[in-house]
Amino acid sequence: MTMQYKNLGRSGLKVSQLSYGAWVSFGNQLDVKEAKSLLQCCRDHGVNFFDNAEVYANGRAEEIMGQAIRELGWKRSDVVVSTKIFWGGQGPNDKGLSRKHIIEGTKASLKRLDMDYVDVIYCHRPDVSTPIEETVRAMNFLIDHGMAFYWGTSEWSAQQITEAWGVADRLDLVGPIVEQPEYNLLSRHKVESEFLPLYSNHGLGLTTWSPLASGVLTGKYKKGAIPPDSRFALENYKNLANRSLVDDVLKKVDGLKPIADELGVPLSQLAIAWCAANPNVSSVITGATKESQVCSRPFKTYLEDLLVGISMKPI
Repeated sequence: MTMQYKNLGRSGLKVSQLSYGAWVSFGNQLDVKEAKSLLQCCRDHGVNFFDNAEVYANGRAEEIMGQAIRELGWKRSDVVVSTKIFWGGQGPNDKGLSRKHIIEGTKASLKRLDMDYVDVIYCHRPDVSTPIEETVRAMNFLIDHGMAFYWGTSEWSAQQITEAWGVADRLDLVGPIVEQPEYNLLSRHKVESEFLPLYSNHGLGLTTWSPLASGVLTGKYKKGAIPPDSRFALENYKNLANRSLVDDVLKKVDGLKPIADELGVPLSQLAIAWCAANPNVSSVITGATKESQVCSRPFKTYLEDLLVGISMKPI
C-alpha cells in the first residue's frame, strides 16, 4: 500500500496517517546518526509528519531532528514539522503559556531545529495561571510573523479548547485546529466522548500519541520483567513503568492477544491500526528506536486491510 494522507482537522494541511515522534528516543536513546536512518526510513514509507517538543531531552531532541533533516538534504516543504511549547527551562518565565514564553520559547525551538518555521506549534499543556486570551493572541502572533502556520493544543480539556475558540472567534483570530491527546485501546474517553462536540463545532483534528500505551500494547511486558532495551528500562521512565505495568492493565493486554491472532497480525499492529481507524484522528504519532520497527508491515501492507476490518466498538 501507499501511505494515506489526511487533512489536519478542517485545515488544508495534509499529514500522513502515521507519523513519527521524537519523545523518549531522540537524545535519550538515539543520536544524529541513528536518527537519520530512522527518519529516512519513515520518509521512504510515506511519512511526512514529524513531531517534537522543547522539553524532549531538554531541547536535544529538536537539535537532533533539525541536524538530521539538514544532513539528509530534505526539501523543507516536503515535510510537516511540529513542536510544542510549555516547559522550556527552570526560570519563572521559562515555562507556561505567557506571551513572553510562547514567543521566546518558539524562537529557541526554531534555533535548535535550524528552521525558519514549524508547520504546527502546540501548547503542550494548559496553563491555568495565564489568561487564555493572552495565549490565543500569542499563538496568532507566531502565525502572523511566519514562525508557525497553524497552532493547536496538547492534553487540553474540551472546555479549555472551547474557551480558546470563543476568544479566537470574538477577536477574529485563528483558533486551535488540532489537539494532541493520548489515545489507545486503554485510554479512550477524551477522544471518543469528551471531544465529540469539538469535531463538528470547530473542525478539530487529532494527532494522537502513545498508540501502544508506551509499549504496553506490544505485549512485550510482563509483571516484573522489563526488556533491557525498552523505554521502561530507562531510569527516568521507571515511575511510568510502575504506573503502567499493573495487573489490571496486563490482563487487558492478554485479553486482546486472541483478537490479534484471529486477524493474523501482531498486537502492536492491531493497536496502531485501531487508532488510525477513528475518522477524527488525522495522524497517529508513533515512536521507534530501530529501523526494523519503522519498516515493518504497519508502514507497508497491512494498514488498509485492518482499517476495513476493525470496528471501533467491539474491542
